[in-house]
Amino acid sequence: MTAFPNRRILAIEDDPLLGVHLNEHLERQGFAVTLCGDGREGLALASERDFDLVLLDILLPGLDGLEVLARLRQRRHVPVILISALGDEQDRITGFSRGADDYLPKPFGMGELQVRIEAILRRIAYERGQPAPSSVFPLHFDEGRCDVRHGDAWAGLTLTEYRLLETFWRHPEEVLSKPFLYQQVLRRGYSQHDRSLDMHVSNIRRKLKLAGLDLNAVRLEAVWGRGYLLKLQAT
Repeated sequence: MTAFPNRRILAIEDDPLLGVHLNEHLERQGFAVTLCGDGREGLALASERDFDLVLLDILLPGLDGLEVLARLRQRRHVPVILISALGDEQDRITGFSRGADDYLPKPFGMGELQVRIEAILRRIAYERGQPAPSSVFPLHFDEGRCDVRHGDAWAGLTLTEYRLLETFWRHPEEVLSKPFLYQQVLRRGYSQHDRSLDMHVSNIRRKLKLAGLDLNAVRLEAVWGRGYLLKLQAT
């Protein structure tokens, strides 16, 4: 069962077999699914009703998915995941430039689709209401400088590293999945071959250590197969 029950998903997909699989899997996970197979009908539904997320195929009858996305963005800011068998880099670039939140090439597993959906829904929930930070965190965050200070020492974080550490700071003792972190911080879809996130975490650890932070009190731990966890120990 998903952590986001009763979220409303519009799936615009003209392949009837895939549509059935999408509908059955997502409803089993607790989502409320509306399915349609035509671009114009899908655009009308997405424009007139309130959905939490749209799954949008590119190759559609009536109106192709990229045009649906472009017109939808003039009216709504609902999250959109593009799905396509084309896999062409230019389609991905065009999709993101027109406002797609993620791009999932066919064929894909239902498990991968679900983590992509939950990563976007979690990002939206985070942006709408951030939890209070922990009072035991021994760093000062400077939003204007986009850096953190430990005592008198600045860590010298990059903007991405700062946003990543800030995200961990607002979710202490909680495992954050890689798809969520890619969506929330790196602003792109997660690929298991992409090591960018691991590199940023490694850089944060190194810079915090150079700034004199006790890495036993503040630990960024990898949780195998799940993501990363910020563990705090009061001193």
